[in-house]
Amino acid sequence: MPWQPPTPIQIYQLLPKTNCGKCGELNCMAFAVKLVNFETLLEQCPPLFEDSRYKEDLQKLRMMLSPPVKEIVLKSPKKTVKIGGEYVLHRHELRYINPTAIAIDVDDSMDRDIILQRIEKIEKFEYEYVGQRLRLDLIAIRSVSNDYKQYAKTVQLVAENTTYPLILCSVNPSIIEAGLNVLPQEHRPLIYAATKDNWREMAEIARRFDVPLAVSSPGDLEMLVSIAKTLSEELGVNDLALDPGTFIGVGGLSYTIKAYTWLRYKAVQDLWKYAGYPLISTPISVWSLDEGDIMDKMWWEAILGTMLMTRYADLLIMHSIEGWVLLPLVIWRFQLYTDPRKPVAVPSGVREVGKPNEFSPVIVTSNYALTYSIVLSDLEKAKINAWLVVIDTEGLAVDVAVAGRKFTGEKVAEVIRASNLDKKIKHKILIIPGKAARVSGDIEDSTGWRVIVGPMDSSELGKFIEKEFTESKIQELST
Repeated sequence: MPWQPPTPIQIYQLLPKTNCGKCGELNCMAFAVKLVNFETLLEQCPPLFEDSRYKEDLQKLRMMLSPPVKEIVLKSPKKTVKIGGEYVLHRHELRYINPTAIAIDVDDSMDRDIILQRIEKIEKFEYEYVGQRLRLDLIAIRSVSNDYKQYAKTVQLVAENTTYPLILCSVNPSIIEAGLNVLPQEHRPLIYAATKDNWREMAEIARRFDVPLAVSSPGDLEMLVSIAKTLSEELGVNDLALDPGTFIGVGGLSYTIKAYTWLRYKAVQDLWKYAGYPLISTPISVWSLDEGDIMDKMWWEAILGTMLMTRYADLLIMHSIEGWVLLPLVIWRFQLYTDPRKPVAVPSGVREVGKPNEFSPVIVTSNYALTYSIVLSDLEKAKINAWLVVIDTEGLAVDVAVAGRKFTGEKVAEVIRASNLDKKIKHKILIIPGKAARVSGDIEDSTGWRVIVGPMDSSELGKFIEKEFTESKIQELST
């Protein structure tokens, strides 16, 4: 039987039902609804943890809210990355929880300067897409030399120069141990990997350093599950991740897709605990092939990464650092992991476009990510320095927000008050979208500012501002 989400009533029955408000909600039922929607955490209810009377209920709540795919936490002193923690097979059934983490490799045969250059590229990789900043997540450090001193030196160099959590990669337990020994305690890396030949030694290291352990058995699912079962039940290593192998070529790609799908199906639909771990994919493996030139391998790496992200890979290990290889991955990840129940929204507030001054126009828009992104792009193309007031319309576009009473004068006033915008400029004139013309009076009443109704399409903002937002117009509206 597949995982079934608990109902708010089932959750409410196990809460203290005191309506104390310590969770920030008005009552326990509201908290229960948020728990069911995964919009808050049990830890936000202090009485559950502080009062021994609720100990048994807390345990039941944890079981009801536990995902079929275990969540694994990787840490550096400055960042935390979670992989796994998934509940459903199909996105529309709920939503996917933790976006697929993308790791880029370095290895201990690289020169110091090359490693530092790759770290800098990884740290600086950023792409803004519909108001969201898309980035990479992890650095995988591979042992190529099989020299534990060389590997430890490389791990130390990377740890000192990155903010990202790490993956330590070698099938030699001595190499992994050397890498862990030089890491500060604030790090919690993934160690990769236990195999049929080294699982006992790797398990001992994972327990001693309290780090998660990857299990690798390329092309042999039976062995993969057998090792995971032994590690968890006999050796007490519960933070595991599974790598069933990443192949291309005749039969290879179809096997890979089927293997990832089968493991996630068994975890979520059959609740088979031995498959209930995050899945690791290694598109980097295309670089070990003899055939194909560099461009072919980069293409295949991008294709494999994108396909396996769709087929439940919770972590990708990549080699290519070129933007055209990584952009499809981060954009597709963004699409997969947005909540299908909610419009994509950006935070409300005031943005500076270009270098606005005290006489620059103030333009109002909604926080629907696509609307915000288009308005921002149109202003930048027109080379307009402006203040952009983004109001919280709950992710709705302007026309829908006006009809639904989400684009109101009070919401505009809230942003102006919170940002102290009136102290930064010397006029009180707002330019609102043409589609919001019907609420212009409401905005003037709520803010005390004068309103100019702008064009219906933001692509016309440049010409509109040049024609309508003149010095004489400002003086006319300011009197």
